[in-house]
Amino acid sequence: MTSRREFVKSTILAGAGLAIGAYGKSAAFNTAAAPFSINIFSKNLQWLEYSGMANVAAEIGFEGIDLTVRPAGHVEPARVVEDLPKAVEAVRKAGLQVPMITTAILSASEPNTETILKTAGALGVSSYRMGWMKYEDKISIDDNLRKFELEFKKLEALNKKCKIRGEYQNHSGAYLGSAVWDVAGLLKNCDPAWMGLQYDVLHATVEGANAWPLGLKQASSHVTSMPIKDFQWAKKEGKWVAEVVPLGEGFVDYKSYLNSIKLYGINVPISMHYEYPLGGAEHGATSLSIDRSDVIKSMQTDLNAFKVMLRTAGVVK
Repeated sequence: MTSRREFVKSTILAGAGLAIGAYGKSAAFNTAAAPFSINIFSKNLQWLEYSGMANVAAEIGFEGIDLTVRPAGHVEPARVVEDLPKAVEAVRKAGLQVPMITTAILSASEPNTETILKTAGALGVSSYRMGWMKYEDKISIDDNLRKFELEFKKLEALNKKCKIRGEYQNHSGAYLGSAVWDVAGLLKNCDPAWMGLQYDVLHATVEGANAWPLGLKQASSHVTSMPIKDFQWAKKEGKWVAEVVPLGEGFVDYKSYLNSIKLYGINVPISMHYEYPLGGAEHGATSLSIDRSDVIKSMQTDLNAFKVMLRTAGVVK
């Protein structure tokens, strides 16, 4: 088996300077973001202010930033009108894009929802990730789904008004989307121009190690972005948990996943996540406990490795 050190060495050489292009059929929705553009989740750069974040992301080799606009994020929801334009301007000044933001939005009627969407839409942000909707134990699954669907339809209407697409991320646990089938069913009744799925293969693998391809096939028409990360099973305090690890070291079958992406013509922006130990960057810390150069090196390594995966799978040229 190839060691991570050997793999890293080869991927850095092969991946350096690799241009990401489009593959396959056009998506059924409009987006200002380049197909397969690789963006970094700004949660992992919250130890930097806007300009510093943008410059480091550019230094690593990212094409854009998936910006946190949520409590304790780069932009606080209550200050979105004042601060989101500043953040977007700093990113664009560094030559990068802001194709997506990550929010905690669960409802069209929440106090800051419309302001966030109007501001982001006016700035040319293509999409936002929602928060996670949790199943209520006291009512049936069908009743839960009816509640979720109502919120989706209200958000879809608001998204269209604000000219920005909403995206729901499948997440392991007692959430809508953990099975993928449930959220795919709701999205079938939505226009993917305004309501899509941020398909997370890590969480899909956690919940369905062998069944995830079925969920992806069912949801493929509404996949509008993809977060990228990897995990392994670890036993902690007598319980098995999913522990995030550097890309290529874990259980996610990226070869099969990228072959499926190619088969279905899924051609969407990517958000790279770093949730393994990185001196606090993995948790969105505002200061690091390790040298920043070590954090940057790890991020660069995973980015280059993923570029090689894309090319090896024939997803990009």
